[in-house]
Amino acid sequence: MDKFARMQELIALIKKYNYAYYTLDNPIVSDKEYDDLYYELVALEKELGVTLDDSPTKQVGDVVLDKFEKITHEKKLYSLNKANTYDELEDWYNDMRALGAKKFTVEYKYDGLRVVIKYENGIMKQCATRGNGIVGEDITAQVKTIRNVPKTIPYRGKVTVMGEVLMKLSELEKYNKSSNEPLKNARNAAAGALRNLDTKVTASRNLDAIMYDVLSIDGEMMSQTDAHDFLQKNGFDTFNFFSVVDSFRDICQLIEKVDNTKSSLDVLIDGMVVKVDDYGVRDSAGYTEKFPKWAIAYKFKALEVTSIVRNIVWQVGRTGKLTPVCEIDPVELAGATVTHATINNYNDIKRKDIAIGSRVFVRRSNEVIPEILGVAEHYENSVKIELPSICPCCGTRLQYDDINLFCPNYMCPDRIVFRLSHFASQNAMNIEGLSEKTCRTLYENLGVTLPSQLYMLSANELRVLDGFKDKKINNMLGSIESSKNTQLSRFIYALGISGVGEKTAKDLSNTFKTLDGIKMAKYDDIIAIKDIGDIIANSIVEYFHNVDNLNEIDRLLDAGVQIETMQNNRVAGSIFDNKSVVLTGTLENMSRETATEYLEKLGAHVVSSVSKKTDYVLAGENAGSKLAKANTLGVRVISLSDLLAELDKFQIKY
Repeated sequence: MDKFARMQELIALIKKYNYAYYTLDNPIVSDKEYDDLYYELVALEKELGVTLDDSPTKQVGDVVLDKFEKITHEKKLYSLNKANTYDELEDWYNDMRALGAKKFTVEYKYDGLRVVIKYENGIMKQCATRGNGIVGEDITAQVKTIRNVPKTIPYRGKVTVMGEVLMKLSELEKYNKSSNEPLKNARNAAAGALRNLDTKVTASRNLDAIMYDVLSIDGEMMSQTDAHDFLQKNGFDTFNFFSVVDSFRDICQLIEKVDNTKSSLDVLIDGMVVKVDDYGVRDSAGYTEKFPKWAIAYKFKALEVTSIVRNIVWQVGRTGKLTPVCEIDPVELAGATVTHATINNYNDIKRKDIAIGSRVFVRRSNEVIPEILGVAEHYENSVKIELPSICPCCGTRLQYDDINLFCPNYMCPDRIVFRLSHFASQNAMNIEGLSEKTCRTLYENLGVTLPSQLYMLSANELRVLDGFKDKKINNMLGSIESSKNTQLSRFIYALGISGVGEKTAKDLSNTFKTLDGIKMAKYDDIIAIKDIGDIIANSIVEYFHNVDNLNEIDRLLDAGVQIETMQNNRVAGSIFDNKSVVLTGTLENMSRETATEYLEKLGAHVVSSVSKKTDYVLAGENAGSKLAKANTLGVRVISLSDLLAELDKFQIKY
């Protein structure tokens, strides 16, 4: 294909994606993929010296929907030029310095829908979308449903402000839990709600608006700093991030800091906006057809892309529950090549309308396994995913409880392997070298099916296995031997009782003190423990009434496993006594496990998730979504220094 034909192809593609994004509020490609196509078009236009009349590089936004009243903006609204590297950002910075710019503002680049609001005599008069930059849609009724947009302001002149309407991530999560049709992402959720004639739909999304600019005030303009001060004084939400700097180094440091901590925010941002502060320099810089020259957006590496689903693989876990894993075409995402993504269960597949051969949105955040957000586009060859009826590992007929699939065969090979690897995992018996792959080798070649059999392994048996040399064998057998001395909570967790995680295992240990105490505990005793519900309580009782389970525990003890009995050495009178605490982020010079032990010694209940019942969130560096949720719920946030002060108070060495 020649370059001119490629330019025409790019224009057609970008128009298609613009229509889906701006008009239908239903994006079918990620921002990264759109930007790659857009800047390929920009480069071709520059190389060929030709810009066609219908080129998207000359246009702002897209079609204004007929169902809304039209509003002509007093001044044209522009998009933002983008920098994907620090070199591009520095070129822009140097150009602005050459024009006399001395101060620059740095703000978040929000991923929502832009809104323009007019006030006269302190009263909201009109709200509009950006539209095509010249004409927008009247969404006054919709904006009035947004809780943090003031209907009246102290300023009594004429003023037009601009900002972004978005859906907070905590609200999106809450909405999707109860909705039969989950929303793909926060941006789509906000745009779809604002551009809906039914204001009840808008209100149901619990949207927020973050304002960041004053377009005009009684016909005058103002600097970015003055605009920010005006917005705050008049009761607009500015999200409390606004920095003024004077050097390129300061700009880069701010970008790096936000890039490393953005996962803790309760709003979606995809970059940072840098603007010349002084309005006089802005006036000198001017505009292109599409962008103001005095502002630029630095884009972060993509956390969301689209890819084609090639297959669904059903993995059988230690409890028999099947988890679907999506095999997708390889994509680069947040600095890694991604080939697989998770889905919760078959219901999730149906809710998100996922099909083999279709294009889906894939998101990766907080360095966790990527997840499928929803379908972007179906094709003629897309194939619906059917509910499996037979276990892919052992051939047993599956059980379906309308939410999850289960293999009921306790001796299913996959279940055996995952039980063994769970038993050996770091927070259980902590046997180094016993990965899932190694456990599968031991099962397939030596017939190891029970944790107790790990303690019977000999060097001669292991030596016949591929890849097992003397050093590896000695290390593994040494680690198996070391694991024989363990804590009660670790042992209980290692048993793999359905529903019993690390927190519940510790609660059982703290309450009943000994293995025999837990084995003999009745349902009423267990259900009385905070945070243990009916299902888990029954699961625990059933486990210790199963003869096979009791026999396996006896075999472990006979093999030399010695369990440390819990002592009642908890101090009284601490601020953490009987309080619920959540840990998040990286703690300086202290592991999370160690901090948990100290908190429990001070009487705290360390839990994994934040709720209204949480008393404290202990946050370290790079804290994630748990910190954001704590701030949203008004939970008190503390630091490691608060824990250390309490340890000093009770003379506990650390």
